[in-house]
Amino acid sequence: MYNGIINIRKEKGFTSHDVVAKMRGILRQKKIGHTGTLDPDATGVLPVCLGNATKLCDMLTGHEKEYIATLKLGITTTTQDISGEVLTEKEVSISEEEIHSVIASFIGEQEQIPPMYSAIKIDGKRLYELARSGKEVERKPRPVTFYEIEVLSVDMPCLTIRVLCSKGTYIRTLCHDIGQKAGCGAVMTALERTRSGSFDISTAITLQELEKLRDEDGIDRVLIPTREMFADLKDEYVSEKYLKQVKNGNAFPPGNGGKKEIYADGEKVRVLDKTGIFYGVYVFDGDRGILKPYKMFFDGENE
Repeated sequence: MYNGIINIRKEKGFTSHDVVAKMRGILRQKKIGHTGTLDPDATGVLPVCLGNATKLCDMLTGHEKEYIATLKLGITTTTQDISGEVLTEKEVSISEEEIHSVIASFIGEQEQIPPMYSAIKIDGKRLYELARSGKEVERKPRPVTFYEIEVLSVDMPCLTIRVLCSKGTYIRTLCHDIGQKAGCGAVMTALERTRSGSFDISTAITLQELEKLRDEDGIDRVLIPTREMFADLKDEYVSEKYLKQVKNGNAFPPGNGGKKEIYADGEKVRVLDKTGIFYGVYVFDGDRGILKPYKMFFDGENE
């Protein structure tokens, strides 16, 4: 079984769940999960977790993300993107200078109302399920942050922008809101996620490329080991004496693997054995002088 993360370049027409299903077939492995949904029409970076790295899925969704989006002014739709039913069409009279000013006004902390066509649940129902049945419900605004919004090109009524934002941000809603503020409406016509945390589009591979690597026995060339997601932490090598405790997810005293480390209270470390097997992330309890489990990744299958 593969344990780690593969940076997939999702292609248009696939849902994130489609990507996972296809990877299960390609890698002949069931334990696979993605780290954040991309709309079917969107493309780009989709980190996929395999084996014990599936425990990382929730941890990886919180990172900032970067997108390249194209929007068209003068039109609104039911889905806030070009795939939806047209609601309004207006003449675009705003100048290029004015639209730059409107876009710049969204930089910083904002309150964003999630679109009806989204996977958010309200009273146990997905919003897109309600929307498809013709229902619209009240949605509470959610705090999001736009760290950077750069206008890459303008060809009125279309614009291409680069957006660096926090988790939980809907780029098609940003496009819609830009159109509302511009007084003419707007829809998103294309979207590519170019970065998600440390995962960049330059190192992402397609499903077809993954299949080829499998046939060449080269999956390890693109598989990022689970432990590498914590490369910024110090390593604590557990001795044979405490190995059983660690395998069972218990606390143990540091410095028994041949290297004495002094940790700050609350400091997190990677725990490995002398062969390099990664067991999990532990946190130092200064009062008791022990390392306690924070997130365990050992499941007996990665020995």
